[in-house]
Amino acid sequence: MIVGLTGGIGSGKSTVARAFGSLGIGWVDADDVAREVVMPGEPALAAISEHFGNDVLHADGTLNRSALRSIVFDNPAERQWLESVTHPRVRERILVHLERLQRQSPYVLLVSPLLFESGQDKLVDRTIVVDVPVELQLSRTRARDDVSEAQVHAILAAQLPREERLTKANDVIDNSGDHASMMQQVTQLDQHYRNKYL
Repeated sequence: MIVGLTGGIGSGKSTVARAFGSLGIGWVDADDVAREVVMPGEPALAAISEHFGNDVLHADGTLNRSALRSIVFDNPAERQWLESVTHPRVRERILVHLERLQRQSPYVLLVSPLLFESGQDKLVDRTIVVDVPVELQLSRTRARDDVSEAQVHAILAAQLPREERLTKANDVIDNSGDHASMMQQVTQLDQHYRNKYL
């Protein structure tokens, strides 16, 4: 079984994934894969630098994410172009990782901030939404990523609204409390998946 794990920015998806990992569950993070496909030498990076110019590259040839982010979040057409280059490659690489993990884990997680938006939900059997109030998303993201409030709002606007994401969820983890509360919810879901679906 493949379980999609998603949530808005700053909701704590990675923390929840690590909690499942501590119970022996393997996971693939779509953000990590998205970084893989734009490493130096990858075709996607060559296409991106050709399209946007060298301003989106660091001196060492790696992708300057903040420069690229400031271009695409202000320009929906450029964001669409970028997604058309990266999303198919990310999807292909995700499938390779999931197949490998399925051989060694009772079920696997696909952790993706854009699970529904990118169509990656078609790859999974169930979905978990990690949920926190929007105010908490804002404060966590600004503290973690050192970005402006305007940039956080732009990122939020690119993601499904909270209510819509919740209606698409099979399961919800409320991550607005403490670590123990989150861990208890993860443990219960893990038991539920093992008992009902495996």
